[in-house]
Amino acid sequence: MLAKATLAIVLSAASLPVLAAQCEATIESNDAMQYNLKEMVVDKSCKQFTVHLKHVGKMAKVAMGHNWVLSKEADKQGVATDGMNAGLAQDYVKAGDARVIAHTKVIGGGESDSVTFDVSKLTPGEAYAYFCSFPGHWAMMKGTLKLSN
Repeated sequence: MLAKATLAIVLSAASLPVLAAQCEATIESNDAMQYNLKEMVVDKSCKQFTVHLKHVGKMAKVAMGHNWVLSKEADKQGVATDGMNAGLAQDYVKAGDARVIAHTKVIGGGESDSVTFDVSKLTPGEAYAYFCSFPGHWAMMKGTLKLSN
């Protein structure tokens, strides 16, 4: 009888929702210069956060390449402008740019890339932006990243 009661308790506990933090997100980009997410929330309990970028379109990266770049909102335009000058070989991110918190490489249709960054680089209450720094894309392909309370 005790074994049945113990088993029932264990099975009940197993059906409870898992409260572990999600320390990763997947975002898709396409040939219409769009991300499928406009916002990401990073749980403050995460030590690291991983972003998986998938290009679900068909066009090559030289024509319709996309990346995922994270900076403070206030730095977005400067990072994008400097990235444009860096060129495709540098994934449209200026080498050594301290304003860039994290970025993926530029990918084309059917490709994917991931980047992991330390959550300690984020400040509670700060406004963060993610965007594609491929020339001309950052004005449309953008979103916000928030650190949870």
